Parts: sequence; C-alpha cells; structure tokens
Amino acid sequence: MAGLHRTGTSVLSRILGAHPSISSIEGAPVPENEGCYLQGAIPHTALHGRPGHYATDPAQHHTESSRFNSLETQQRLVSDWSRWYDDTKPWWLEKSPVNLTRTRLYQQLFPTAQFMVILRHPQVMAAALAKWVDADPAALVRHALDAYDTVREDLRYLHAAYVVRYEDLIARADDVRRSLFAFLSLDDHAPGIALRNGNSEYEVSDVLDAELAARMNEWGYQTGGITVPVGSICRHPLRAVQEVALAHIGTENREISGLSTEKEQKANIRQ
Repeated sequence: MAGLHRTGTSVLSRILGAHPSISSIEGAPVPENEGCYLQGAIPHTALHGRPGHYATDPAQHHTESSRFNSLETQQRLVSDWSRWYDDTKPWWLEKSPVNLTRTRLYQQLFPTAQFMVILRHPQVMAAALAKWVDADPAALVRHALDAYDTVREDLRYLHAAYVVRYEDLIARADDVRRSLFAFLSLDDHAPGIALRNGNSEYEVSDVLDAELAARMNEWGYQTGGITVPVGSICRHPLRAVQEVALAHIGTENREISGLSTEKEQKANIRQ
C-alpha cells in the first residue's frame, strides 16, 4: 500500500489489516510500522522518504530498470519482512509512503502483488503536512500533483492496482471497504474502526494558481478543499474481480490522460 505522507495510509492499513486473511506489520520499533525501515535490501536513510521531497526525487523512482531489480533484493526483502507476518494468512500488507514510487519495481520482484494507492486533496494534504515541513503551501500542492503524475504513469505498467481517495473512504466507508476487499477476492470484514473526517480540521484557500487548479480537477479535487465525484481507477487481470470491486461503489473504471483505454488494454493482452 502506498500514499504520500498525511494522506490516510495509516487509517487505510488499519482497516485492511483487521481482516482475518490479511497479516500486517504490528508492534515494530519503527514509525507507523512502516516496512521500509525493517529491511536492508533497499537503502533507507534519513534522506529517503522525506515528506514533501521523496516522491519527486528521480533517484527514488524505482522501476523495472532499477538496480534493485534482482533475485537478491527479492530474497532479502522476504527474509527481512517475514518475521513480521503470519505466514498462514494469504495476504501480507506492507504500508510505507515510499512505496508510491516503487510499485513497478515491486511488481517485478513480486509478480502477484496487488497495489493500493491512497490520494488526498492536495491543498488539505499540504495543510496537514505543514506541521512537519516548512514549505510554501503552493509548493507542497505542486509536489503532491507531481507525485500523482508519477502514479498516473506507473499505473500503465501495473497488473493489479486500485486508487482510492481519502475523501471517498471517509464519506462511503462501508462501500469502499467492501470494494477494496473484493479487489483482493476477500469477503467483507467490518473492522469496528471509527472514522472521522480529518479534512474538516483544515481551512484552505479557494485561490490557487490556475495551472495547479486544473491539475487538481483531473483527480476530482477543486480549490478550497472541495471534492467532487469521479469514476474509480481499478486495474485487475481478472475482469470478474474488477467488475465486482467496482459494483460495490457503483462506478465505472475511469480513464485519465496517460492511462491506456480499455480497448487498448484488450489489444495489449491479445499481443
């Protein structure tokens, strides 16, 4: 699972990790039980994963051509992480923000992996991140949108990926949860976790650079912290699984610029 800092990765991981068929990292002596700190295959220092920086650092965008695309890396990750998981459960959940720029590498290392990416309104994310990072709010909004552009490009290469917005998770918690578990081919499981709308804690301006506003709108975000309905982004190699997942939230798969159309996907499969 992946997402920028302050976008809801922790709450989503708690919801998913409560399922009896999912094992997640718990009680680890690291921030937010993030697996990036619990492995030695891919270096992780104080300069890696810096909020407001890592997601637009080309050196941290690991794809198929990464030097870490090796059997040695895969075996080391499994060895380091396995002590934190229950190997009797079919799914292992690893949640680190830096996964946002590693999905393509991880797919090479773990071909059957399924990815969940959580987004949040960039202006609200910037306001929340201001507690940690001393940066201009517009710069943090641009950082988020540049990161979302990377997500958009990488989605073209992923077999199984689901993009969920924090705002939809809060507004339609039961529907989104059922959809996510269906994506994993699991029965629904209510975790008994009370959710609150964290966005309500922040007041953000309805004045924003026109270019940034236009880019936000592509994800269903408008200035002033407003979120509008959009279709879902769900990719799965099995059409039946994808259709069931989407049925729970009553939307169709949507295409955004840079993503191949369903027709093109069929053509690629035939090839």
